[in-house]
Amino acid sequence: MEPDNSARSTLFILGGGLLIGLAIGLVVFVGLPSAQSAGATATGGAPAPAPIVGSPAPDFTLQNISGQSRALSALKGQPVLINFWATWCGPCRYEMPAIEAAYQQHKAEGFTVLAVDADEPLDVVAAFVSELGLSFEVLLDPGNVVNDVYRVRAYPTSYFVDRDGVVALLQIGSMTESQLQKNLEKILSQ
Repeated sequence: MEPDNSARSTLFILGGGLLIGLAIGLVVFVGLPSAQSAGATATGGAPAPAPIVGSPAPDFTLQNISGQSRALSALKGQPVLINFWATWCGPCRYEMPAIEAAYQQHKAEGFTVLAVDADEPLDVVAAFVSELGLSFEVLLDPGNVVNDVYRVRAYPTSYFVDRDGVVALLQIGSMTESQLQKNLEKILSQ
């Protein structure tokens, strides 16, 4: 028995709706390429791949809140935590004291933190840094260019980079002090 035309129409509409829903979900999950990240492309003009564990961390240069330029490549030989965050992000605020404590504990070992803010005004970022008493490098990312290169989709997101400049661990979401210490073992023990 063959389905009638109304049943076919219903199946066609449901199938089309499912495909549209999948396409929208893919765009939300993966995101669309932005014009701002056009400068951060691989050979041939295609967007650079997102950094993954075991791959070199993409280099970048940003200004800190004092106006000085800082480049990731200048830190080769040091373990680095690249933390993507925003002042409006509650989980970011929650983990910042733990990051500051870890920085103070391990900076003599060469450990460096690059806290990359999500395209916020300097005065807002500086007030946040002052309020929490942060002493590590806080960098401004106008237009979220570096956020796009690192494919940041949630705050906070942290990349742990070893002394060879290779991503050793990716952490999405806030960390407790014990989680942070466990993650740091992967880059400090080299």
